[in-house]
Amino acid sequence: MKPATVAVLFFCAASGASAQTVRKPCEDLKAEIAKKLDAKGVVNYTLTIVDKGKESETPGKIVGSCDGGTKSIVYSKSAPAAEAKPAAEKTPK
Repeated sequence: MKPATVAVLFFCAASGASAQTVRKPCEDLKAEIAKKLDAKGVVNYTLTIVDKGKESETPGKIVGSCDGGTKSIVYSKSAPAAEAKPAAEKTPK
């Protein structure tokens, strides 16, 4: 291999490794995801930060990983206020 090719491969490998070790704070990532969802007009959703491995306890879809992969962000759709089910009404007898 040419020395220039080796240098490029080494640089790519080193930069990839350092990118994986960056720990993005969960609140920052959650804010970024919310901003993107809002920009697309998505309403009535919830973003929840959960510990890695506990995602199945929170209904929804995993949309991000943060804090060095120790936590996940789960997206779930919530019912709009107008469509929320009313409390049980009493019927007169």
